[in-house]
Amino acid sequence: MHGATFLQDLAIVMMAAALVTVLFHKLRLPVVLGYILAGVLIGPHVLAYPLISDETTIKTLAELGIVFLMFSLGLEFSFRRLRKVGTTALITAPLEILLMILVGYEVGQWFGWTRMDSLFLGAMISISSTTIIVKALQESRLTKEPFAQIIFGILIVEDLLAIVLLALLSGLAMTGGLQAGQVADTLGRLGIFLVVAVVLGLLLVPRLLGWVTKFRSNEVLLVTVLGLCFGVSLLALRLGYSVALGAFIIGAVVAEAREIGRIEILVSSLRDLFCAVFFVAIGLLIEPKLLAEHWAPIVVITLAVVIGKSVACAFGAFVAGNDNWTSMRVGNGLGQIGEFSFIIAALGLQLKVTSDFLYPIAVAVSVITAFLTPVRLNQSDNLVAWWSRHAPRALTNYLDLYTEWLGRFRANRKPGLVGRMVRKWFWQMGLNVVLTAGVFIVAAFLGQRKPAWLPKLPGGDIGLNAFLWLGATVLALPLLIANFRKLQALGLLVAEVSVRAEAAGERTASIRTVIAQGIPLAGAVGLGLLVLVLSSPLLPPLEVLLVLLLVVALVMWAWWRAFVRWYSKAQVALIETFESPPPARPESTTQYFRLLSHAQLRVVLVDLGSPVVGKLIRELELRTRTGASIVGIERNGESHVNPGPDEEVRAGDKLLLLGSGDQLTQAAALFHVSDDE
Repeated sequence: MHGATFLQDLAIVMMAAALVTVLFHKLRLPVVLGYILAGVLIGPHVLAYPLISDETTIKTLAELGIVFLMFSLGLEFSFRRLRKVGTTALITAPLEILLMILVGYEVGQWFGWTRMDSLFLGAMISISSTTIIVKALQESRLTKEPFAQIIFGILIVEDLLAIVLLALLSGLAMTGGLQAGQVADTLGRLGIFLVVAVVLGLLLVPRLLGWVTKFRSNEVLLVTVLGLCFGVSLLALRLGYSVALGAFIIGAVVAEAREIGRIEILVSSLRDLFCAVFFVAIGLLIEPKLLAEHWAPIVVITLAVVIGKSVACAFGAFVAGNDNWTSMRVGNGLGQIGEFSFIIAALGLQLKVTSDFLYPIAVAVSVITAFLTPVRLNQSDNLVAWWSRHAPRALTNYLDLYTEWLGRFRANRKPGLVGRMVRKWFWQMGLNVVLTAGVFIVAAFLGQRKPAWLPKLPGGDIGLNAFLWLGATVLALPLLIANFRKLQALGLLVAEVSVRAEAAGERTASIRTVIAQGIPLAGAVGLGLLVLVLSSPLLPPLEVLLVLLLVVALVMWAWWRAFVRWYSKAQVALIETFESPPPARPESTTQYFRLLSHAQLRVVLVDLGSPVVGKLIRELELRTRTGASIVGIERNGESHVNPGPDEEVRAGDKLLLLGSGDQLTQAAALFHVSDDE
């Protein structure tokens, strides 16, 4: 009967979600708010006879919603975009988290709560809700806006820092203090996991999907992509991280594949399904009685979240060099909390260091700020315009001067050819070191867990560790050899640049030789020590280690050229991934313009008084009434090609119309717009 109960609960959830979807679309309200309201109404705390009896199963399905939502975010936010907003995200997210932890702690102390309750409250309100913000931006069709890309970058860094924060809070709760070694270990392992997952993903996944596409089957492609999504999510979970992190990483990797257009279309329906279940499940957690009992803390904390996070994020974005307009829109979009707040509150209860009231407060504040988020996003332009009108002119002038100065400072900091080359080498060597560390960490992990598929070797644990050490070292050899070759090139460059013949005289050649040979020699010693440190959990006895070192030396001598060739191919593949044009998206219509070369295109500008302002494209019935079609919209400098039927026409839009001459004339008359030359 468990299956029947599950089917009944799922049916109720989906019927409630369907009703609110239709109703909220009709009322032009964000659907995500309707999902939460539906969860409250069908939950166990409102009706005398609850409609949902198996909340645990529904929450499990809700976790699938997080996976699909984060995967979809990764598909939209490629590494090319991450590089553009990386500086802003790396500055804004840590600054905001530190400020909000301080604000939350002070609020908790003001209410007379314990120090641990106050600290956990600060952690709860420091992380914004990725799911709520992404859904709100998708429904508002703002995901392509520049400020939205910055928000995505900040959310990514926040999620990474949230994982670190959870680990630090666990250590603080259990030991009563934090050690620098623990913090460094947590950050180092997380960084290594990210780098290894991304690099291996970029090398393997686009080529795998290209091979799968040859089958010309959407079913095969979809199943392969879902297998990658859940596989990497499970790997992240097994390594102590969140499934959301794994889903985002594999989504960003898949976004670099040429098949991204088809993948986005195939995944969108599954994403919408499970995201609806996720937000309904949030509503199931809300108990109106607890909200009434703790209304004062909820109101104060809500104000602290909305005002504090908005100001902190806007300030961080501005400090990173963004203009006032973009910074305020970024801050206005990040004033809420969500799923990580629930996790942090549950951690405090699990460790028995916080009070029972923190969890319902977190849910209540999350729901309230979720309701406010779409409204605030839609009012961002009005808020910025109000600030521009009422802010002191002297203050805005100083802010503009700072933005201009920082832009000129960045432009003047560009290094010369030698500096760019050396910096590139150091980045590559650092990446190789991180990948090497990842190889030995995986080997040590296998040595500790001893999975059943590992071969049974003579010598017990010593034999197994020796086998793992040898395998890890051979796998790391291409990376170590590449670093040694780069150190040789660096030594020659430093010797040539730093030693002047005018100053050294007859000793120029000998000094340059010492430098050119000393740098790679010192680097080789450092790499050897690094390998010994990384492999310390696996090191066999000395006599066995000497034999293994002899084997490694023979392998390196025999396969030196092969290792160099393999590394070069991998390096070229990564460079091609980032330097090649972005994969074509489904909205690209270049091919259609070629096929319709006999048709005409016309650009018109929508005036403020036009009767079409505020209407959806499908409401215009343009094709039925005139035969012309809207094939593009330019808004705020951003182009939206092949807009959907639910796209809203706004004042100031430039519309690209396709049709015959008579059809275009009728369409322009219908819009009451003028041609944009």
